[in-house]
Amino acid sequence: MPQVNIAPTRTNLIRLKKELRFAKEGYEILDRKREALTGELVRVAKEADALQKEVWALLETAYDAMEKARLVMGSDHVEWASLAVDKTVDVHLRLRGIMGVAIPEIEARGEPPKLPYSPGDTSAALDEASDAFREVLLRIPQLSMLTAAVWRLANELRKTQRRVNALQHIFIPQYKHQIEFIVSSLEEREREETFRLKWLKTKMTKQASAAVSNGHESGKTSV
Repeated sequence: MPQVNIAPTRTNLIRLKKELRFAKEGYEILDRKREALTGELVRVAKEADALQKEVWALLETAYDAMEKARLVMGSDHVEWASLAVDKTVDVHLRLRGIMGVAIPEIEARGEPPKLPYSPGDTSAALDEASDAFREVLLRIPQLSMLTAAVWRLANELRKTQRRVNALQHIFIPQYKHQIEFIVSSLEEREREETFRLKWLKTKMTKQASAAVSNGHESGKTSV
């Protein structure tokens, strides 16, 4: 332990005991918060991972179908069909708090049209690509919300873990060491004071006894 640079007084002892109590209470609160954040992070991360895999599968299907459509229709015709899309999804963002963390909630309003072009001049592959991209677009807001939540929860968990570690391994042991030092110093001081008082009492007793003896001897001499 490092050397303690604090006056071993009862006032400091009372103050340190109070600070130790607060530190322990803070540790318990942060430890519960850490557990809650860990549980929420695991849940959200699993949900985000499942949705991410779903989106990647849809994108793979969409791009494969798009490539087939280009081979059948030609790139120019596919680009012409894409220009027919004139609607998209309206996104609205608001925040909600979880364990003191601002988590985004994304609300998507509206959706792209199911068939934005005339089916007469297109192929089934383009229809398949269009449906897959449409499903991706509908899932993107939810995936964005979950991804942002994972990052924010993970960041808050790291900060909470650092605070818990600091209290557990630095501040609480330091307070305990300082309290032990002051208690030991006060006990040593009390032992020294007790010894000094006993020594004074013994000395005064001897002086009193000597004075009585001298008084008796003086009385005998005068007689």
